[in-house]
Amino acid sequence: MSTVQSAHTVGTPHAVSDSTHRTVTWRLMPLLLVCYLFAHLDRINIGFAKMQMSADLQFSDTVYGLGAGLFFVAYALFGVPSNLALDRVGPRRWIAMLMVVWGVMSTGMLLVETASGFYTLRFLLGVAEAGFFPGILVYLNRWYPASRRAQITALFAIAVPMAGVIGGPLSGMILENLNDAGGLRGWQWMFLLEGSPVVLLGLLVWRVLPERFDQVSWLSREQKQRLGDELKAEEQRKTITSFAGIVRDGHVWLLVAIYFAVMLAVNTLAFWMPTLIHGAGIARDSLVGWLSALPYLAGVFFMLACGRSSDRHRERRWHLCVPLLMCAVGIATAGIAPGSTLPVLAGLIVAGMGASAALPMFWQLPPAFLSSRTQAAGIGLISSFGSIAAFLAPYLIGWMRDTTHSASLALYVLALLIALGSLLVLRTPAAIVNPQ
Repeated sequence: MSTVQSAHTVGTPHAVSDSTHRTVTWRLMPLLLVCYLFAHLDRINIGFAKMQMSADLQFSDTVYGLGAGLFFVAYALFGVPSNLALDRVGPRRWIAMLMVVWGVMSTGMLLVETASGFYTLRFLLGVAEAGFFPGILVYLNRWYPASRRAQITALFAIAVPMAGVIGGPLSGMILENLNDAGGLRGWQWMFLLEGSPVVLLGLLVWRVLPERFDQVSWLSREQKQRLGDELKAEEQRKTITSFAGIVRDGHVWLLVAIYFAVMLAVNTLAFWMPTLIHGAGIARDSLVGWLSALPYLAGVFFMLACGRSSDRHRERRWHLCVPLLMCAVGIATAGIAPGSTLPVLAGLIVAGMGASAALPMFWQLPPAFLSSRTQAAGIGLISSFGSIAAFLAPYLIGWMRDTTHSASLALYVLALLIALGSLLVLRTPAAIVNPQ
């Protein structure tokens, strides 16, 4: 270690902790952020493909909604096994393998010709991605203490709105400018260009991602000791210390219900926002892409501010409750006048801010209850059950659009469920979920 770094890490325990936090963040987060950006992009680009793909393949809204939602059926079935495999194989190898597989599945979407092929590839993509997000959460919880975790989770989850900010205009331009180029339709080019880079990213993860903080050479002995002490001190507050306790503890099922609402919020926007904007009178694919970026762009700033505020005030519940309520209000507003551009966009921007902030803020709650040895299974369980909501949101809107020729009723129902979820947040014990 250099003299400069050694001098920098010597000092008060707080100074050592700050130095460790900065070093770990710069070493881990750029790569993890890019990986999650592509993960979410490959998850939501089906929303942009819908405008061409459904017309080319004669898919109804119900077929599209079912295919979009099957991703999350697989996610629910394979979330826990995948997280347990991460503990056995190691984060670096397991996450790298998942990325290579889902990159191949996402790219393979360009070959879809039938509804059954669409369903199959979306399901397999869900199998591959099931362990990525919950696995990374477990990984980050082993590098960061609770007092710093809201900001860092928000920084990681910024990939969700950034996928919309980047993916909206990018997908729109691909659909419009590469349509019929080289014998491929625009939606086929989109899956090819947005899916294939993930394979290369997976190989990079295999090569450079460290397994544990005590194995790296870029932290001093003092930094490793301080970080280890902070993480060990937190374990004394955990109430769930066994695998049986995960299923028996009522707090886990309360968290499942809350996460259900969070997933309804996130995935209503992810899969139907381009269609809602198109229905509000915007015809050009490229303009739909640019306008779809606005709610996500607002969400980027709001979620970072929310994470920083939560850590600074050491408060978790209201920092999750309020964003969920914002999303409920925004989604309901978009349903009031679905054919008018201004109210739809205004509602989607408010909903985008709320949904973007709700996702990282929710994931501050489970580690407050789960010990280090139960986090992989517990987070996997919560993520899996919450994925049922991620299936419900796109399918419900698709079915109601086909049945009533309007998305408004579905949007009202989803807004009500999200609002109920926000109230459940206040049922969690503040003494446990708020960091000391």
